[in-house]
Amino acid sequence: QVRLVESGGGSVQAGGSLRLSCAASGDTIGAYCLGWFRQAPGKEREGVAAIHRDGTSYYANSVKGRFTISRDNARNTLYLQMNELKADDTATYYCTADRVYCSTGYPLFDWWGQGTQVTVSS
Repeated sequence: QVRLVESGGGSVQAGGSLRLSCAASGDTIGAYCLGWFRQAPGKEREGVAAIHRDGTSYYANSVKGRFTISRDNARNTLYLQMNELKADDTATYYCTADRVYCSTGYPLFDWWGQGTQVTVSS
């Protein structure tokens, strides 16, 4: 069982940047696919980015070229660097982990954090 705790959310103006972190405990993340999902009020949870155990990364079309997912297995931490933020990026961002599933298509990961709020003002 892995526990995930997000941090780094906040309020920023459009065009700004934020870096989200996700600290894992209870197990080492090296064996997991890790991902970030987000959910805005009244909308379904959507995949943002995922990173395989081998480092291969996947992105939603809406964030390609602006967001970068990375992992530091030695620190047991996942990151999401978000640049050129837009008002549409406003949402609660969730860190996820799974030993098998690795996609931004559906929220089928086994383990989830509690979320961190990102608010982008235009």
